[in-house]
Amino acid sequence: MPELPEVEVVRSGLAPAVTGATVTRVEVLEPRSLRRHEGPTEDFVERLTGARLAAPERRGKFLWIPVDGRREALVVHLGMSGQVLLRDPGVARDRLTRVVLEIDQPGHGPLRVDFVDQRIFGSMALDQLGPASDHPEQLLPSQVSHIARDPVDPHFDDELFLRRLAKRDTGIKRALLDQTLVSGIGNIYADEALWAARIHYDQPTRALSRARAATLLAEVRLVLGRALAEGGTSFDATYVNVNGASGYFSHSLNAYGQHGRPCGRCGRPIVREQFMNRGSHFCPFCQRVRLGR
Repeated sequence: MPELPEVEVVRSGLAPAVTGATVTRVEVLEPRSLRRHEGPTEDFVERLTGARLAAPERRGKFLWIPVDGRREALVVHLGMSGQVLLRDPGVARDRLTRVVLEIDQPGHGPLRVDFVDQRIFGSMALDQLGPASDHPEQLLPSQVSHIARDPVDPHFDDELFLRRLAKRDTGIKRALLDQTLVSGIGNIYADEALWAARIHYDQPTRALSRARAATLLAEVRLVLGRALAEGGTSFDATYVNVNGASGYFSHSLNAYGQHGRPCGRCGRPIVREQFMNRGSHFCPFCQRVRLGR
């Protein structure tokens, strides 16, 4: 599933094309891609046609494009395999295209925004905007209101995160994946940050010292920063940016997907264990559970 770096790459790629653009035509090829839209397909088409789009925004893995002059936004959820592609109007569509937005960008002219989704787990929806509980001046779609800030958000509160983490009674990886505590960290980047901080994925949060928790938060930021610089992580053709290009952070992974290969620190094999219907990748020697703080 696309995580923070992949969604941010899409957001930044969309920004110059859609900011200030007017939607001239909307075509829904797969109604299931509107499952999170409250209303029929016709409502989505009518409300979006003629709308002027503002700059795209993101919180964690959630992406939305505010509609200028209205308290609503186009929320884009990539799901497992969603792609948002910018195309010239005459370019042939991908056979897995689910929703098409034709837009007119002042200074550029007509463009096409194609929502492509192989598994149809992603979606588009028009949603109402309301004040964020942690920063009332920021408006969030209702579908995103429960999502915590992510570690690369300039308003992320480190002290609040560390206090809330210390009160949790769970394993540290479960905490990192809890989008109500901290957003944008999925399985890949949790494994990478835990490896870098030398912390076992099942380390009890109550037995994690504040210093080690602060180190982990710093490593999360470093891992996310490197992934952003490298365009995200692509293992196949599913994840691409708005131009259809793949990210290459997969070449920099130290833990995720590396089971059986030597640890980059100690040389012992990286191990994969079942975890929450997915896998956790770690070094049993470098990342041991510690019960004392």
